Amino acid sequence: MPAPEFADRSAPTLPLWLCRQADEGPELPAGIDGAAAGWARAQGFAGKAGQLCLLPDAKGDLAGALYGTGPRSDRPTRERYCLARAAETLPAGNWRLANLPDGFDAEIAVLGWLLAQYRFARYKKAEAPQARLLCPETLDENRLLAMAEGEFLARDLINTPASDMGPGELEQAAGHLAAQHGAEFAVTTGEALIARNFPMIHAVGRAAAQPPRLLDLRFPGQGPRVTLVGKGVCFDSGGLDIKPAASMALMKKDMGGAANVLGLAQMLARLGMTRDIRLRVLIPAVENAISANAFRPGDILTSRKGLTVEVNNTDAEGRLVLADALALADEEAPDLLISVATLTGAARVALGPDLPPFFCDDDHVAGALQRAGLRHADPVWRMPFWEPYETMIEPAIADLDNAPGGGFAGAITAALFLRRFTTRARHYAHFDIYGWQPTAAPGRPKGGAGQAMRAILHALPEILT
Repeated sequence: MPAPEFADRSAPTLPLWLCRQADEGPELPAGIDGAAAGWARAQGFAGKAGQLCLLPDAKGDLAGALYGTGPRSDRPTRERYCLARAAETLPAGNWRLANLPDGFDAEIAVLGWLLAQYRFARYKKAEAPQARLLCPETLDENRLLAMAEGEFLARDLINTPASDMGPGELEQAAGHLAAQHGAEFAVTTGEALIARNFPMIHAVGRAAAQPPRLLDLRFPGQGPRVTLVGKGVCFDSGGLDIKPAASMALMKKDMGGAANVLGLAQMLARLGMTRDIRLRVLIPAVENAISANAFRPGDILTSRKGLTVEVNNTDAEGRLVLADALALADEEAPDLLISVATLTGAARVALGPDLPPFFCDDDHVAGALQRAGLRHADPVWRMPFWEPYETMIEPAIADLDNAPGGGFAGAITAALFLRRFTTRARHYAHFDIYGWQPTAAPGRPKGGAGQAMRAILHALPEILT
């Protein structure tokens, strides 16, 4: 995994001046001399968002740069990380922020610079930007690096194809994280899932070349119980209800929930926050494949909780493996139980790839999550556990239906299905993420994406107070 990094404090740096756009021209900082201001005007520098103007000294050498942050506005900007483009376009070297305009969110901007350093280079050489920023002394350098490292981990896991990121490799990644932070790590694999009462995880994953497994990490700490459950479907063919080729193309990312909870756990552990909570991470790791022993449409599965489930579509497998893992988590009655999954296309139809919905019954918890997401450039949007739709997940011959017909409210009915397995947890929230950046943007290259991690990270203190 590439490591995000700041400029060395002992190294010489060049100044980067941030300039807002105004009707009468760029708001040049007071530290800019007349020659630099004249040069900027001659270059047509206006302070538009992402606009760069390199400044020469009297000898023609590089003396610094002006960077536009766009007009003053209280509304969210189109670019999530305003300094990410600077990191990608500035010449190699060490830079420092020479000024901070009023109202400028330095933490998000600097985090964007770090995230712009990411490149997935496992299979093909990819040059990362070589401009490094000196972390402003007003910011927590360790916190910023921890958030970037967690994001890099999630991106790497999602970007790796199933040929190198099957259930076994996902187990290795989780085991490495556990060893790195002194967490207990237990794995239940193959037929042992039946013996230990995880029948739906076994049913979904038994047809694959690699056996299904449940990964269980417990981090050392005291305090409220916080359990994260991430969907780890390392590849989803759709099973016997096989997907068409176009729908299968991105299914290496169907373990995006697992990648994101591991990235979040990395953040929490790196920041020492796991000392004050009892953090547990559960990941059902499977591949939904086709073989003679694949589970079938029409099968009735009995879950760990004892609820029976009619399989009306084998391509709605994520909620099945999550249900057994949630039932296990719920047995400890955690103070906060969170599931993260690339679960439904309906969520993307409703809110698009960039804004994942979440479901939560508690207004305090939901408010904390949504505020933290907006404040820390990791937006999430609350959707309802709509009680009248409960009948849609209740078939005639079993307790639950994994894929109700009709095509309506698919994200809500999936969330309602999962909630049936969380009757003891004090608070439950479910995130239906996309886990993928479909088009490149500053700080967010096309490929695997972290979603909801920083929203949860920053909301936790308020939720658990």
